[in-house]
Amino acid sequence: MRSAPTILHLDMDAFFASAEQAAKPSLRGKAVVVGGLGPRGVVATASYEARRFGVHSAMPMGQARRLAPNAAYLVPRFGLYREISEQVMTLLRELSPLVEPLSLDEAFVDLEAGDVAWDEASARAVGERLRADIRVVTGLTGSVGLAASKMLAKIASEEAKPDGLRLIEPGTERALLGPMSVRTLPGVGPATGDHLRRAGITTIEEIAGAGQDELVRLLGKAHGGHLYAMALAHDERPVVAERDTKSVSVEDTFDVDIHDRVRVRLEVARLAERCVQRLRAAERSGRTVVLKVRRYDFSTLTRSETLRGPTDDPAVVREAAARLLESVDTTGGVRLLGVGVSGLADYTQEDLFAQAQVQSGLMVQGDEENGMRGGGTSAEDTQRDDVGKGSAEPEAGPAERRWHAGHDVRHGEFGHGWVQGSGLGRVTVRFETPGSVPGRVRTFRTDDPELEPAEPLPLVAVPDVVEKARTGA
Repeated sequence: MRSAPTILHLDMDAFFASAEQAAKPSLRGKAVVVGGLGPRGVVATASYEARRFGVHSAMPMGQARRLAPNAAYLVPRFGLYREISEQVMTLLRELSPLVEPLSLDEAFVDLEAGDVAWDEASARAVGERLRADIRVVTGLTGSVGLAASKMLAKIASEEAKPDGLRLIEPGTERALLGPMSVRTLPGVGPATGDHLRRAGITTIEEIAGAGQDELVRLLGKAHGGHLYAMALAHDERPVVAERDTKSVSVEDTFDVDIHDRVRVRLEVARLAERCVQRLRAAERSGRTVVLKVRRYDFSTLTRSETLRGPTDDPAVVREAAARLLESVDTTGGVRLLGVGVSGLADYTQEDLFAQAQVQSGLMVQGDEENGMRGGGTSAEDTQRDDVGKGSAEPEAGPAERRWHAGHDVRHGEFGHGWVQGSGLGRVTVRFETPGSVPGRVRTFRTDDPELEPAEPLPLVAVPDVVEKARTGA
């Protein structure tokens, strides 16, 4: 392990909710909950104001509403979150070539590799400057942990929350870890924690005291040995700049189980299209198409088909997914559908149309956007661009416009705003922008011709604001 705290862990504070508060002046300082708003929706992120009521991520949305009935409940805007995340990751890459993103709002940085820190003082200075730059560029706050290993840096950032910096001095690790719960260590979830508790081990100090042989006996050679090393603060894992994506996939969980086979086919076709969009955004192609079906009884079936070569063609992926669906019995109802592509490559084989023979009844024709999608989300699919979407049945003709709480709109007369809520043919909009004062609320018919969906406005529009802040210009 290193002799200086030159591994940095950044964790943005209540990221989704904080982004919404920064974008919506009327929500600043108030309880905000972001997630799927359907009957099966879950909380993706809760602001610190909402956490005071006991609301937390992965909680069923119905429970959150009971705990905090007056909070603002919003559907995620992942396009905005990705833009902010890229701004933050750009700041991190200015510090070092070794940046390991863990999610949109979390990453490790090897400061030593960037030659920007070599001891405690320089590491702390880098961490404080990073926090200031993030606030200036995005308007949001992040917590920073600094330590000699990844495990300790992550523990430090958790202790620093919210909006703080914690540096763990080399040589103090064992004393710091000792009284902490075993659940603090990576790889100790509820099941392992309960197993250790039954053996009389509840703290990290007790793990270290139990010895490696006892840990191996309790948990097996690999897990037990790894856990014992962590308890001794031994963590040699390097910061890895590039993580090779093994697959690309999308899923939808539906508010109400789908029984109509035609509807199921339509949903699979739409998921295939979205999956290819993600595949192309990643500039990849893939050989194996995977279909996931979770049925009414929570049983989950997975089917796959390997093509002759990699593709990013939507027709090929859509038709392969349709063929896979034919082997799945959906009679009792479908709760979740997913389509993925694995076996990724950096190139595409151009003659794959030959292997996409359309089978009778499998190809969905016509305007696919008229199909209905369930609006809820589960814990495993809250990271999707379409959380909360819905429309009419395929036979119903043009879909009624749906307005999702928190999403951006523009009105011909009143300008930019966001949806506070909708129902019974009406939509309520608050007209404000990130740089304005809290705006006024107005209500319109859902089919008002002057009201249109809009793209999120940037939180900060000055490109050189960081340099200006540093120089005082």
